[in-house]
Amino acid sequence: MSDAHNEHQSLIKTPKQLVAVVIAAFVVPIICIVLLVQYVANTEKAGAGSDSQSPESIAARLAPVADQGFTFKDASAPKQLQAGDAVYKMVCAACHDSGAAGAPKTGDAGAWTARLAQGQATLVEHAIKGIRAMPAKGGNPDLDDIEVERAVVFMANQSGGKLKEPAAKAPAQAEGAPAASEAGAQTASATAPVASSPTQQQKAVADAGKSDAKVDGKKVYDTACAACHATGVAGAPKVGDKENWAPRIKQGNATLYEHAIKGFQGKAGMMPPKGGSAASDDEVKAAVDYMVSASK
Repeated sequence: MSDAHNEHQSLIKTPKQLVAVVIAAFVVPIICIVLLVQYVANTEKAGAGSDSQSPESIAARLAPVADQGFTFKDASAPKQLQAGDAVYKMVCAACHDSGAAGAPKTGDAGAWTARLAQGQATLVEHAIKGIRAMPAKGGNPDLDDIEVERAVVFMANQSGGKLKEPAAKAPAQAEGAPAASEAGAQTASATAPVASSPTQQQKAVADAGKSDAKVDGKKVYDTACAACHATGVAGAPKVGDKENWAPRIKQGNATLYEHAIKGFQGKAGMMPPKGGSAASDDEVKAAVDYMVSASK
C-alpha cells in the first residue's frame, strides 16, 4: 500500500514549489514568443533598410507598366510590320474562324485546296485588292501589303499549304527627297520668292470647286458597298429592305456614320471600316445617305 500511495503523490510538495511552477507557466511562453518575434524581425525585408524604395528600383518596377502603349513614339520612324498571326487575329479571324460570307475556314484543308492551287501571288492579290465578299485588306486599309501577305501565308500554311514568308522591304528613300548634287541648287532657289503662275491659280480654283462639289453617294455605294449590301452577304442589310433597315435608321445618322466609318461587329456579321475601301469620311457618309434613302 505504501508503494502505491507514493506513486500518486504530487511533485509539488511545498508552497514555494507551487509558486515556482505558476511563474514558469507564464514566463516560459513569453520568452518563446519574444524569441520568435526576434527571429522573424531579423530576416531580410524589402522595405526599410533595403534599396527597394530607391529611384532606380521604383523605375524598374514601373517600367513594364509605363510602356504599355503610353510612351511617345516617333511618327516618322519606320513602321513596325506585324507578324502574320497577329494580323490574322486582328483582322481576318472574324470571317475565317467561322467561315462567314463564304470565307474558307482556317485549318480546313478541303476548302483551301482549290485556292492554294491558284498560287501564292493570286491569293495575295485577292487579299490586298479584295474579291467578292472579301474586302480589300480585310477591311483595314492601314495594313501594309507585306502584313497582308504574312496573314495569307499564316492562314494557308495552317490549312495544308507551304507558302513562303515574304521578305521585309528595304527602307526606301523618301519620295521626292533631293539628291545630294541637287541640294545646293534647291537651297538657293528656296530663298527666292515664287510667284504662282496663272495655270497654278486656275488649278487651285478647280480643286477648290471639286472639294465643294456634292459627293455622289450612289457612285460610292456601287464601288465600295454593293459587294455586301446588294446581296446581304455577311449579315449586311440589303439596300431596299425596309424591314431590315428600319431599326438601323432609328439609331440616327450619327450612329450609322460611325459604324460605317469605324467598322462594327454585329450579331449576324461584321462591317469593316469604310467597307474595306479607301473612301473619305464624306464619301462614306454620302453612301450611307444613299442606302438609307433607298431603304425607307
